[in-house]
Amino acid sequence: MSLFQIDAGREWRGGQRQSFLLAKELRTSGWPFTFVVQPGSPLHEKAEAEGLPVLPLLIRSEIHLGAAFRLARAMRREGCLLAHFHDAHAVSVGGMACDRAKVPIRVISRRVDFPLKRNFFSRRKYTRNVDAIIAISEGVKDVLIKGGIAPDVIEIVPSGIDFAPFEKVDGRDFLRKEFGFADGDFLVGIVAALEDHKGHRYLLEAAQILKDRAPKVKIVIVGKGSLEMDLDQQARALGVTGLVFFLGFRDDVPRILASLDLFVLSSHLEGLGTSIMDAMASRLPVVATQAGGIPEVVIHEETGLLVPPRDPAALAQAILEIYQDRGLARRLGERGYEVVHEKFSAEAMARRIIAVYEKLAAKKGVTLRG
Repeated sequence: MSLFQIDAGREWRGGQRQSFLLAKELRTSGWPFTFVVQPGSPLHEKAEAEGLPVLPLLIRSEIHLGAAFRLARAMRREGCLLAHFHDAHAVSVGGMACDRAKVPIRVISRRVDFPLKRNFFSRRKYTRNVDAIIAISEGVKDVLIKGGIAPDVIEIVPSGIDFAPFEKVDGRDFLRKEFGFADGDFLVGIVAALEDHKGHRYLLEAAQILKDRAPKVKIVIVGKGSLEMDLDQQARALGVTGLVFFLGFRDDVPRILASLDLFVLSSHLEGLGTSIMDAMASRLPVVATQAGGIPEVVIHEETGLLVPPRDPAALAQAILEIYQDRGLARRLGERGYEVVHEKFSAEAMARRIIAVYEKLAAKKGVTLRG
């Protein structure tokens, strides 16, 4: 008998990291499972390197029938009793496979607070034969309910992180050496995909405000996405190219975070914000927006400062406040470190998801582990 964890993500983002951490914890707990991933993806490479039980399956779209048939065969072969879908393609293709393989329990993870599409196909895949939807925050749950999902189907399980990579970092001057920042420069960083909902354009506008008021503030942007060229052009138009540094995708985020003085997340849509948790694990103060589930992680004036989304002036003022008050910065960073360890570990996340599995299995009279 086996659980199937299905993540069709082609990139390494927060969702892929969460499914990866869950798979690691399932193995540690002795659960039999199959990890279905996109061939050649960063998730595939990391899962194989970790020695997880991987099934590479090319999923081209949400209606890839060939992938659904191949997945159904694998489910029948392994005796799949529960399938957990971690992204939109997995929900659609996995749902078709579960129908053919007669999988009794189906779970969906929802990590974003984008409104659910109102079309028939979208509603059907989130309601037909779905036993539970795991929302990573109250903000995501609210959006699901507004989209027509019954509240009793939704389980809230916050994301978790592995703290080890942040504890192993040796030294906090990596970025200063790589880019030649001066000792007095105040490094403000964001780690997020370069997509509209992450609000980078408002951060660039905030940089323009800070240009004259705090010229020692430098903005470090880590990530890639569809807005790379647009953001570069915006930075040039605003005259902040000397203050803003685009690093692209990096796989050494713990080392980068350790080099920062402040972490910023400027999203106007956000499920929870695992990059904020990473920053807290690095003892960084945080400035973030009151969007989605972010206020469930950032406690205003305790672990960071919250500002309205799409408000460059407020964002600039919050950055300036922490820049000018290093005692406040230290206090926020230390309290954030305590909170993230108390509430957002990968182990706690996995335990709560496993509890959801067991509750659903008991309700349906299914034995998941013999």
